Order: sequence, then C-alpha cells, then structure tokens
Amino acid sequence: MERADFLLRNIGQLLTLAGPQGPRRGHDASRISLVEDAAVAAMQGRVVWAGPAEDVESQVEPVGGMEVHDASGRVVTPGLVDSHTHPVFGATRQDEFAMRAAGADYEEIARNGGGILNSVRRTRETSSETMQSMMLRHLSSMLRHGTTTLEAKSGYGLDLNTEVRLLEVIRSSSGQVPQTVVPTFLGAHEVPEGYRDDPMEYIDFIISDVLPVVRGSGLAAFVDVFCEKGVFTPAQSRKLLEAASAMGFGLKMHADEFHDTGGAELAAELGAVSADHLLSVSDDGVKALADSDTVATLLPGTALFLNKPFADARRLIDAGAAVALATDFNPGSCYCESMPFMINLGVCQCGMTVEEALVAATVNGAAAVGMIDRKGSLQPGRDADMILWNVDDYRSIAYHLAVDDIDTVFVGARVAARAGRTGGMS
Repeated sequence: MERADFLLRNIGQLLTLAGPQGPRRGHDASRISLVEDAAVAAMQGRVVWAGPAEDVESQVEPVGGMEVHDASGRVVTPGLVDSHTHPVFGATRQDEFAMRAAGADYEEIARNGGGILNSVRRTRETSSETMQSMMLRHLSSMLRHGTTTLEAKSGYGLDLNTEVRLLEVIRSSSGQVPQTVVPTFLGAHEVPEGYRDDPMEYIDFIISDVLPVVRGSGLAAFVDVFCEKGVFTPAQSRKLLEAASAMGFGLKMHADEFHDTGGAELAAELGAVSADHLLSVSDDGVKALADSDTVATLLPGTALFLNKPFADARRLIDAGAAVALATDFNPGSCYCESMPFMINLGVCQCGMTVEEALVAATVNGAAAVGMIDRKGSLQPGRDADMILWNVDDYRSIAYHLAVDDIDTVFVGARVAARAGRTGGMS
C-alpha cells in the first residue's frame, strides 16, 4: 500500500495522462488515460496513486491527518503547462494594439519604432521592483487559469545589465509563487540599436559577454533565439545556439513565424527542446520535426491577436510531430494568460481534437520545458499539480469558448487557487 497525506476523491472523470515517457505523437497524441469514478492520492506533494475510487482503500494507507478533498463528481486533469511566455517587461503596448486595429500590421509597427524595440526602451527605464510587481500579477492570473508550470523568457533588455536584471526578476518572482517557473534567456529576441548593420556582432557579444554571466549565475535553463527574416538568420541563430549548447544550456527557438527560414529544420538538427510558432513551416520543416524529439510548440493566441493564419496542428500531428500549445503571453502580440483559451483555439482553429489539445497543454508542454519526468501527468512520482474543473465532462474544457470553468488549482497537492482567487502557500 502507498502512504498518502492527500486524497482527492469522488472524481467523475480523471485524466491522468499516464503513458510512455517522452512527448506524445502518433496514436499517443490523443492518449489522455481517462479513469471514471476515480481518486488521486499524494504524499509530500507527489502523486503516489491514481485510479478507480473503488480501489482506494486497498491501495492507499492514510497518514495521520490526511487532507481529503471531494471532487463531487467533476473532472480532474493535470495542471496546465505553458511552455512559452514573456512575462517580464517594463510596460504594456495597448497603443500599438490600437494602431493595428486601425490597419497597421506588426511588421509596419516595428519599422516605425514599435514592436520589441519599443518594449526594450521602456524596460530599460523600469525598475526591477516595478517589473517584479507586474510579473507577479501575471503569474497570479496564469495560476487562476490553471497554469501550474510555465517557461518565462527574458528578451526585453538586449544588453548585459538589463537582460541579467530580467532573469533576476524571474528568479525572484518564481520564489514567491506556487508554480514552477522555468527561466529562458532570450537575449537574441531582436537586433538592438547600434547593431542593426551587423547582427552577427551582437551574436558574438552575447556569446562572449552575456552567456558566461548567465551560465555562471545559474539564471537560465534554456537559450532561445528569434530566427526570422529581418531579425536573426539561420546562420546567426546556429552560431548562438551551438555556443549555448557547448556551455550546457538547453535550446529553444522562435522558428518560421512570419516566413519560412528553415528554423524548424535547424531546431531539429541541433536537438532543441522546442521549435515555437511555426505559422510558416515548410514541408521539410514538418518532416524534420516529425523525425526528431523537438516539440512543435504552437501559439494560436498570437495568430489570433495578429490576424495571421493559424498554425496547422493537423499537418504536424499527422506527420508524426509532437505538438504543444502555449500562450506566448507578451505585451505586444498576445496579451493573454489563459491556457484554456489556447486549448479552445487549438481545437477550433488549428485542427486538433479535444484529446490532442489536452495532451498538448500538459504532457507535451512539459516536454517542451524539459520537465516531462515531473509535470504534465498524474502518475506515481509526478508532482501533484492538478485542476478540479467545474464541469462533469472533460470535453467541456475546449467546448466552453474563452471561459475556463476552474474550481480549484492544486500545486504539489496543496490548494493554490480556488474559484477565481489565489490561495496562499505556507
């Protein structure tokens, strides 16, 4: 029998997402491992047992004072994993949103001083304390929307001091929230002023001056680069990522968002944990992802926000690629913290089934941040991060458009948020 200090019982539908190790693809892309009339037990924040409620007494030994919660016949899933976010910056950009609504496109706004470089200027002028206060608000909103694990990128500094400050804000903020926060260094988010005529010089600066500081201080697990026409070429991206890999960083890529640059192929070749966006990925890029362990991370909120064609998840899944969903929360092109909304969009706009979208927002999201051995499923040994939904059929999660029917969010088998309000963690 398994000793347990936490029990969630009377679950109508439990999606354990139990299954093979590694990102889900092919037939496993829709494997949610549904158990009806179920229960979940945990000990010291880790799942020790999940299965039919009728087996609880024979499988679980209560530890004195065991905390018991009643799901009242509702749905329970793993906590959601948001594997691509930009939650630390100096200011929002609703002014640019209004310009876009009036007819300007993203690239036109960037050419006129807006876009990422606008956030860079404002971020450099903003104190770390102010940015941390803003980030904590965003993380609280993500938690209320069911995100229990997230990746957080820097990238609005584009110089040594500000990039380090952003990563320090991420580290400090992650110590004050229930969620697990995975930090990523995105110093190559844009070519900063002063390097516009020679982006490779900026890449060399990152490699020689910034990466050693980030690595030495342990501020980031991954290095990311925006491989895109007008930003960094595949050759420049390769140089940075190969240097980062040699220093021990994991790799991620913004790939093939507006143009096919061969970013997906490069990500797969270099063994990046994920290639993200992929609105313009080529057939060769799809095949490269399908033949690799690199997760294809789709960000449908950004396509909606920018009025771009949605990424074709059906094409990727049918080819054999592992697909994740994430928000791309950021101040310029997707100001949205809701992973349930990304699940809605994955089904309604990207060609996914309900089950595939749920896998993409849990197990495959965990793979895209290198945490599949801890996050994304409710099986023994995994963190007891889970959501009690206020629905009795898991398909309602994608069906109820833009509304997440969440009753309680548990992180490490402790209540972290309930019915729209954030809970404390002692």
